[in-house]
Amino acid sequence: MPPAEAPAAVPTLRQRRRAVAVQEILSAAESHIAEHGPHSLSLRAVARSLGMTVQALYHYFPSRDDLVTALITKAYDDLADAVQATVDAAHDTAVPRLVVAAEGYRRWAIANPERFQLIYGAPLQHYRAPADGPTTQAVRRMSAIFQQELFAGLTTEQLGAADTPALSPALRKHLEGLPPDGLGDLPPAAAALILSSWGHMHGLVALEVFGHTAFIGTHQAEIFRMAMLDMYDDVHRRIPAAEAGVAPPEPTA
Repeated sequence: MPPAEAPAAVPTLRQRRRAVAVQEILSAAESHIAEHGPHSLSLRAVARSLGMTVQALYHYFPSRDDLVTALITKAYDDLADAVQATVDAAHDTAVPRLVVAAEGYRRWAIANPERFQLIYGAPLQHYRAPADGPTTQAVRRMSAIFQQELFAGLTTEQLGAADTPALSPALRKHLEGLPPDGLGDLPPAAAALILSSWGHMHGLVALEVFGHTAFIGTHQAEIFRMAMLDMYDDVHRRIPAAEAGVAPPEPTA
């Protein structure tokens, strides 16, 4: 029999209190962003709203960058949770799950415009995300959901034979060198397709969140679904059926 797993360590009282304090700080920072926008965020403003000193706040977030990184990571995770929950609850089999996921993405963005702006708007001045840190991991989680729903049931051979415009040798080499826990596990043609699809979806959402499609009025959801259905159909028209037995194209020299 396999050895029994060791029971998880119970957090200490101090650790639990710290976790509660961190969540209170993040909630206060999110409220500040919702009221004043992400570019006004400062440790002093957050500390003041909590009735604590900046020095006390430093015990939890030593710098503004640390707080921003935590906020961005949480925003990505909350967005991914919302998208996954939307897909899991989908019962309309007539609508591709990729379209359902895209609509979940859109609804979260519309409901949380300031947090959407934090992760996808103009970069915050002087902020630099840690290389391959928690924000990167959160982005990869989001990407994995859309990759799963766009390419579910397709083989590597099918994806490698996708009908796309010829990729330059430099682009193909770059796509092949992406991390394996991101787009790097896809053939270059499929990676190019999902990047293009993501740009299409995200671009429409960003236009709506920032008010550039307000002239469409209450019909924006219908326009978005139509665009996502067209995008999904176009991607799948480019991928050969499994029974075709085609081999992936030879890399360009």
